[in-house]
Amino acid sequence: MKRHCGLVLFLWVLAAATPAQTMFRGDAVHSGVASSAAPRQEPRVMWQFPTGDRIVSSPVWADDAVIFGSDDGNVYAVDAATGRQRWMHRTGGPVPATPAVSDGRVFILSYDGRLHALDAHSGTLLWKFASAGERRFEARGLHGLQPRTQTIADPFDVFLSSPVVAEGRVFFGSGDGHLYAVDAASGDLHWKFGSGDVMHASPAHADGVLYVGSWDGRFYAVDAATGREVWRHQGGTDELLHNQVGFQSSAAVVGGTVFVGGRDARLHALDARTGSVRWQFATGSSWVVASPAVTGGRVIFATSDSSRLHVVDALSGRGLIDEDVSAFVFASPVVAGDVVLVGVLNGMLQARDLNTGSLLWTWRTEASRTNAGWVLTRDGRFNLPLLYGSTWRETPLLATARQFSIGSIFSTPLVVGGVIYVGSADGRMYALR
Repeated sequence: MKRHCGLVLFLWVLAAATPAQTMFRGDAVHSGVASSAAPRQEPRVMWQFPTGDRIVSSPVWADDAVIFGSDDGNVYAVDAATGRQRWMHRTGGPVPATPAVSDGRVFILSYDGRLHALDAHSGTLLWKFASAGERRFEARGLHGLQPRTQTIADPFDVFLSSPVVAEGRVFFGSGDGHLYAVDAASGDLHWKFGSGDVMHASPAHADGVLYVGSWDGRFYAVDAATGREVWRHQGGTDELLHNQVGFQSSAAVVGGTVFVGGRDARLHALDARTGSVRWQFATGSSWVVASPAVTGGRVIFATSDSSRLHVVDALSGRGLIDEDVSAFVFASPVVAGDVVLVGVLNGMLQARDLNTGSLLWTWRTEASRTNAGWVLTRDGRFNLPLLYGSTWRETPLLATARQFSIGSIFSTPLVVGGVIYVGSADGRMYALR
């Protein structure tokens, strides 16, 4: 048993040493560990780059540039040192997905229903692959909204699947309910795997297997070479409100275990080979939308409604740290040295000590500081009675829009050379040092 634990710990340490720069969560296994330490003192804005709409996409690194999408329909490459635009590629829809960079190519999804392959140096379009089309998760009477008999699109289905590149192929989920595998050089389809609903989670790849969840409430392991299902795990169900159902989080695969958050208010730890449950960490009724980070035998993740940052033991699921972060978290925490960076929907970026969870510093977007319309209370929490006064007609949609108007951070921070790059719903990409 001691030898087994030592081997698992070695694999966790090895994963933590992997450079985290070129795709969502840094690498194909989505460990969420950066290759550079973040500052322990509050940084200042080095530059900011404006786009035409909110940034949900997380930045990645290529050739001393940060590359990301914007809901204005464009993909941008910005010089990491100066914040000057190198190139821009226009798609046919919003781009709330994180790019993947491999062999001089950038791969990114858009709400135009296409995977775009671009030259990483120039932004020139190399090819496009069309799925059957994008859409958001929807259900009748979603979240208890009225009228109960009407199908309503989920305003919190904010992300598109971010592609992972491995074995010469690009793998990604789609709103048409499929997981796709296309050739990275040509864009030709190798296979597609069907789930029962929208698949906006980002697949992780480890040892020839893809791990990805769907809004159908199931989590799948799929053979990367053939598209054959290896196993599936059934998450929670909610046939009445369709609130506590689905996998919006992306998985981290470390030490033979798959760690993934569910909207069923649990963090699931599954055996990577068999899919059997090793443990589950219950959060009450709070979604786990943010993807977990795994390092040194610990799993770091955050919740939405309960607004907590959790650190749990990776072997047992035993809670180690539980900290209040004031507001909902959809952005995935990043471990950068001995610092955990957490982007919060109240427009704040928090830095916390990895070992204690204590707050080191908080940086706020200008929109968060301004707090127009008193969206936030004095202590940085959402003023929910003011925002969500009714479940009828446009009120919930307007409330959600107001909630995101204070510079909400959906984007997962990128840390390179001690500089933090992070996007905001205010439409800006920030470089903090």
